[in-house]
Amino acid sequence: MQNQSVKFEFIALMASLMSIVALAIDAILPAITSIGIAINSHDSTNNQLLVTMIFLGLGFGQLLFGPLSDSFGRKPIVYIGISIFTVASIICVLSPSLEWMVFGRVLQGIGLAAPRTIAIAIIRDMYKGDYMAKIMSFVTTFFILVPVIAPLMGKFILNHYNWKGIFYVQLLISLIVTIWFWRRQPETQKPEHKIKFSRHVFTDGLKELLKHKETIGFTIISGFISGAFIVYLSASQIIFEKQYNLVEEFPFIFAGLAAGVGLSTFLNGSFVMRLGMWRLSFLAIIIFSLNAFLYVLLFWNSANPVLPVLLFFMAIQFFTIGFIFGNIRAIAMEPIGHVAGIGAAITGFVSTIMAVPIANFIGSFVKETALPLFIGFTIFGLLSLSIFIYLKRSVQVSSEQLA
Repeated sequence: MQNQSVKFEFIALMASLMSIVALAIDAILPAITSIGIAINSHDSTNNQLLVTMIFLGLGFGQLLFGPLSDSFGRKPIVYIGISIFTVASIICVLSPSLEWMVFGRVLQGIGLAAPRTIAIAIIRDMYKGDYMAKIMSFVTTFFILVPVIAPLMGKFILNHYNWKGIFYVQLLISLIVTIWFWRRQPETQKPEHKIKFSRHVFTDGLKELLKHKETIGFTIISGFISGAFIVYLSASQIIFEKQYNLVEEFPFIFAGLAAGVGLSTFLNGSFVMRLGMWRLSFLAIIIFSLNAFLYVLLFWNSANPVLPVLLFFMAIQFFTIGFIFGNIRAIAMEPIGHVAGIGAAITGFVSTIMAVPIANFIGSFVKETALPLFIGFTIFGLLSLSIFIYLKRSVQVSSEQLA
């Protein structure tokens, strides 16, 4: 019984580390219009940068903190990251313009890359295989609870204080999680596994990563799916508040769709042990692609459908995501457990740097209808499916050759 409680605390703690990222992204969604007014930025397309650019910081931050954690341990790097996040949050609160606010958001992303990357590295330090995918699923389930409540929290703070209060609450929560992490999580990077930090750490890590076809392929898939999903995060406020005029209802709609992702992620924790992470994520990507393609066929060159129809298609789309994200990340990390820190850093960097331009490009078309969002889902879902099929065949050939 004690072991079960320890495992639950570990899952909750890793989820909390990752959740600071989701909180920083999602809590400001209801406040984007108010922030835009405060910093004299009235173009809703430009204001999407407040969401997408934090991912740019996350990408570069992972590349820095992953290898540092392989050299100096996991825990000290988390403390450094949270310190950077604190400074960045203050910059956001004091920002007089869009440019300063975007700078603060990028810096927030760099800081938050530490807890996000280190959480994944710690999980890989302690688990592997389908069981690692199971742990990742449960961690992600807790993590998904934050997008459910973050916009509601942001709306509440906005109504009773102002948009700056959202950043203050983020800082308070990050401090509480950091103290919990400091008190309860042992260091998982064993001294004998530490890699001396040098200018070769990136090139050596990249060379090791490039030896594994699955790691490369699933990192690219992660970039495609993440890019399409970030479009939704950045454009959801435009779709529901501007196109459907649902200003007050937006946080509840966002929460409902996020809950669907959480449910499928939770179910993935059980199904992955029966079906395996390859089969489960493959089926999910097929449904992800076909659902989006059907929407495009039905509503090509037409106005938005009635709200229940849009929510139906979105619910299916995001339900499949719960079976995709944790599994493809676990598959990508599986062959590189011996360099988990730099592995998590490079794979995270590549997928994020792919995702940000994808999100900015597609997001620029989401003005009058939600159709561009589903076109993006279709294109990048089908590209992901093609890579997946190639990798499945490649792995089967390799297995037969080994036999």
